[in-house]
Amino acid sequence: MQLNFMPKKRLLTRMFITSLTIIALVGFGLAWSVTILHAQNSYNKETSQLIAEMPQIAAELREHDLIPADNNWLNENNKQKSYMMASCTQTFDEVWVSTLARKSGLNNICQRFESIADTSPPYYLTMSDKKSYFAYLLPVELNQTQYNMVVLKDADSVENEFKRFKKLTYLRLAVVMMLAFILLISAAYWGMRPMARLKSELQAIGDGKKEALSDGYPHELEGVTQALNQLLVQSSDQQERYQNAMNDLAHSLKTRLAAVHAITDDHSLSKADASDKIMQQVGQMDQLVKYQLKRALVGRQGLVHEQTLVRPMVEQLSQMLFKIYRDKGVKFTVNVDPEVSFPINKGDLMELCGNLMENAFRLSISEVIISARIDLDGNATLIVEDDGPGVDDAIKERILQRGVRADTQSPGQGIGLAVCNEIVSSYHGLLSITESHLLGAKFTIKIPPQ
Repeated sequence: MQLNFMPKKRLLTRMFITSLTIIALVGFGLAWSVTILHAQNSYNKETSQLIAEMPQIAAELREHDLIPADNNWLNENNKQKSYMMASCTQTFDEVWVSTLARKSGLNNICQRFESIADTSPPYYLTMSDKKSYFAYLLPVELNQTQYNMVVLKDADSVENEFKRFKKLTYLRLAVVMMLAFILLISAAYWGMRPMARLKSELQAIGDGKKEALSDGYPHELEGVTQALNQLLVQSSDQQERYQNAMNDLAHSLKTRLAAVHAITDDHSLSKADASDKIMQQVGQMDQLVKYQLKRALVGRQGLVHEQTLVRPMVEQLSQMLFKIYRDKGVKFTVNVDPEVSFPINKGDLMELCGNLMENAFRLSISEVIISARIDLDGNATLIVEDDGPGVDDAIKERILQRGVRADTQSPGQGIGLAVCNEIVSSYHGLLSITESHLLGAKFTIKIPPQ
């Protein structure tokens, strides 16, 4: 058995590591720069002090007859002080070494300084006594000759102060790093709170407790939340289309199945005629299944608009309805010219005519009239009338919604008129319900030119 100890990939961990690395690099870089600047500043400070002490250095030089003795400025500033120093030529050949340097056993000062002359100050020299010294270079001109004066100072005190400053600098850096780490953790969790909220809301949507993400997210996440909400709407619409398509398919197949039962119960038909009519109904069922599946996939707006003849569709549907309602002896009148065609999909026209005609046959007392024409303004108009009880004014708008039925005495799901209204709306048309001259309901559909 192989165990996997790979850690989980976390965005927060990556952000911590990256941010701390950047802070550490910047912090140590600044600390390194500060210590270098401090060392340079200390060296410059000591150099300035030596320059201020030039009279004392000159006094020592005069003692060795390196400068004239009659120098009023030197006499006024003469103080007794000895230095560890050496006078070198421009090529760092040793000319003279001070008494204190010789007593301290510091030899070859010029040669040793030559080895570090090309580097940047501060200059450190480890002399023959194994001690570390600061070396200061003072170019001077004596008797019209250029010399390099190399003055040595014990580096212990300066180095100790530098070490103390360096230790204090890195201690402060550690404190800053600790504060930065605390602030980074706080900022990270504060910054990641919207992500936790997003996760919680998505889980609530998955559990069915919410339908969409709420507002109020940071600007950087607004695009994501809006895209997710659009995706949720599209998914909901797709699910609703599938649900409606399946309901519509069941509603449409119910009428065809009723027609098949009526055909099988009609003993006046021969076996061949009954089989032929049943196959016609099966063929219509097959068309309905294909139509509804396509509509569920692409929606009504995605269906191709085409010109469909109205009269053949009405005659085909009427034959089916006569079989189902043969006991009522309905008088059916068709006022449709053979050449009239509507600018809608064949499946949509079958749904429109089928639902309206089935309602009319079912609710009529004895007469149904269907009319279709193309008006002068190009509108396609379909009218279905019956002499039934009609539709009460209070529910004319409501029965166009799914699940609402005008006739509660007979079985049904309240889908047919809602489907008709959806189809008409998809073609930017209008479905209206008025009273017929037969004293029943009159359904009028107007579809503008496409």
